[in-house]
Amino acid sequence: MSAITATQRRAGNDYEPSAAQIARLREKARFVRLETIRLIEIAKVGHYSSVFSAAEIFSALYYDVMELKQGEPAWPDRDRFLMGKGHAAVGLFPILADLGYIEKDVLDGYTRLGNPLGDHPDMRKVPGIDFSSGSIGHALSAGAGMAWGGRASNRDFNVFVMLGDGEMQEGQVWEAALFGAHHKLSKLIAIVDRNGFQLDGAVDDVIGVEPLDAKWRAFGWETHVVDGHNLAELTALLRRLKADETRKTPACIIARTLKGKGVSYMETEPGWHLGYLAPEDAERAVAEIMSREI
Repeated sequence: MSAITATQRRAGNDYEPSAAQIARLREKARFVRLETIRLIEIAKVGHYSSVFSAAEIFSALYYDVMELKQGEPAWPDRDRFLMGKGHAAVGLFPILADLGYIEKDVLDGYTRLGNPLGDHPDMRKVPGIDFSSGSIGHALSAGAGMAWGGRASNRDFNVFVMLGDGEMQEGQVWEAALFGAHHKLSKLIAIVDRNGFQLDGAVDDVIGVEPLDAKWRAFGWETHVVDGHNLAELTALLRRLKADETRKTPACIIARTLKGKGVSYMETEPGWHLGYLAPEDAERAVAEIMSREI
């Protein structure tokens, strides 16, 4: 099977990525940040900081953990990825081009009239997108349905759903969590990007969601808390959860992240949920991303 991922099902509990693998994933996360800046320059507005908090999650999933095939976005046995925080799609589109799912020159027309790439992902227009998201709260329900359908059709794919922490305020998320646990959907893995902020401010000022790990456990999910920027820790956990054939429940990873990670002033200013970098500011952001090791 010609999968593009580096993950192998390993003997015992040795899921730690090598130094070379970590270095590669770090470069791919940097690629996501740099391409996000480039594409938002075309659109003149976008969600930099929401992508930057999730860059390592994107990298670990698409370049290591998920089973995919180069140039074959509709491969039936591929792992599925759904993104509740669909406004971070600008960071995913460059990956799809890198994997041969869309032509790289399509990126150059991001958000332009007639181009399939918009501010949110559209599965009808963009090969490699498994779910059209934008309305917060729906992705986990769709992911649970995919996991249930995969089991019913005797397919072995996994379903990964990335959620924003502000999304934890949506009732449909918890209905889907109940469904997943009740039906023992062990191929379903949720990843909460716990960066602490949503459009209207700090998540816990808008509506508090803690203790988040205890909530997911109470809903019947195996739950782990991880540093979402630590590629060694994050990748090892994802590998282990994917390979675990004894778990009878869905799993949730609460990834502690920093909104705007990689650009210092975005890390301390939550107003960058939506914004635009003037060309000189973009140059400084690129220089910082290139000089920092995350």
